[in-house]
Amino acid sequence: MFSCLHNCVILDLETTGGTPLYDRITEIALIRFEDGIETERWETLVNPGISIPPFISRLTGITNDMVRDAPFFEDIADKLYGYIEGAVLAAHNVRFDHGFLKAEFKRLGAVLRQRVMCTVKLSRTLYPQHRGHGLDAIMHRHGLISRARHRAMGDVELVVAYFELVKRELGEDGVLKAVASLLKGPSLPAGLDAAFLDEIPDGPGVYLFYGENDLPLYIGKSIALRSRVMSHFNSDHASSKDMRIGQQLTRVDWIETAGELGALLLESMLIKERQPIHNRRLRSSRDLFSLSLADGLNQVPLVNIVTGDYIDPALFEYLYGLFRSKKAATEALRRMAIDNRLCPRMIGIESGKGACFAQQLKRCDGVCAGRESPELHYLRLKQALVPYLLKGWPYSGKIGIRELNEDTDRSELHIFENWCHIGTVEDEAELDEILRTRTFDRSFSFDLDIYNLLQRSLNKYSEIISLESHPARRRVKFCELPGLDEQAHLSESS
Repeated sequence: MFSCLHNCVILDLETTGGTPLYDRITEIALIRFEDGIETERWETLVNPGISIPPFISRLTGITNDMVRDAPFFEDIADKLYGYIEGAVLAAHNVRFDHGFLKAEFKRLGAVLRQRVMCTVKLSRTLYPQHRGHGLDAIMHRHGLISRARHRAMGDVELVVAYFELVKRELGEDGVLKAVASLLKGPSLPAGLDAAFLDEIPDGPGVYLFYGENDLPLYIGKSIALRSRVMSHFNSDHASSKDMRIGQQLTRVDWIETAGELGALLLESMLIKERQPIHNRRLRSSRDLFSLSLADGLNQVPLVNIVTGDYIDPALFEYLYGLFRSKKAATEALRRMAIDNRLCPRMIGIESGKGACFAQQLKRCDGVCAGRESPELHYLRLKQALVPYLLKGWPYSGKIGIRELNEDTDRSELHIFENWCHIGTVEDEAELDEILRTRTFDRSFSFDLDIYNLLQRSLNKYSEIISLESHPARRRVKFCELPGLDEQAHLSESS
């Protein structure tokens, strides 16, 4: 069925994990076809040079003992290249396998440029009525059996068997037409020079799509810039937005970062600064709203919706929830009243005097009608607000979160204080400057997107560095900034 490709290699890899930047290949298997006829097959274990995690060993059956005496990738790179040179590389989720191969060749100082075809995409094209297109779903749907699922050659043979079955079910002409369509690759906009594709790096960063002027049409981020940019032009993923962008696109720029956090921060900042017309998420800089609890029982309403200067990270221990509209804040308060049988009149979402309407419907415990003490109602209100309580800044001052890209040796330190992003630096001189000149004040406006990002990130990154300790820390080499010993965990301080 691969006769239209002339030369084709069906390949599968097993690895120590899912990230080419850090993980390594443990097994390679391939079958090469020429004019639709199998000509060669090859498989080998590979010593990854790092330990295989136990859960990976349980999944694949490949253990550290099995790869201890296996060749390293550099030992088999020439032989592997001989098999795939001049051929279309096909794999189930080819981006995964191709990404690992490119990373391994890059470590050897070589650039791998290979035409690829994803058999997952081919399956979706041939069977659009089905949802699952992973190998397990395919096996179950078509009654296929693998002699060694999650081993490289076992999965290669499964892919080959699947498409032989597909050819019998759907006819060779239809299958070959779908293959040919996928091999056309991305259909680039007319105003865009295809030469730029080879220049886009494979690592993390931010990309910017421009039209005829200097205002960006769209800004996005990815941990794999080249693949992400190309995905905008894949016909099987086209959306109305991508079509509009394609009609206007004349230039693509990109900014590399050390890691995913840097890309997220830069994307958020650039979208708010430049307001690209095709970005909706992250653009809004409208006022935020929060709930403030009255200090005592005699204040009505007991809850006020506040905005503006009152939403200050220094006051977070007295505020409950962050909302992008007053309507959303009111709705949260209304739901809280219903779920906890609170008085809507006392908490400020119903006007009037005397017993509230909810009490007549037996949905309020009756503080407004003298049937519940104000003290008990106030206590129940405070308990209902607890899940919304905002977290105060859990550090004594500025912190840095360090990201290091081992492929490029790029290192960045992202500096934060009071939930605000103070800046990102790449060397010791920049760090000294930012610590000397930038003191947190009202000029650093609170950003809900950064707050949410930090909530997710503080327990994810191991190198969280206190920048409020002895000044001598500022003179250490940037690449040797202290790490785990200086980490302060959010959960311990909040």
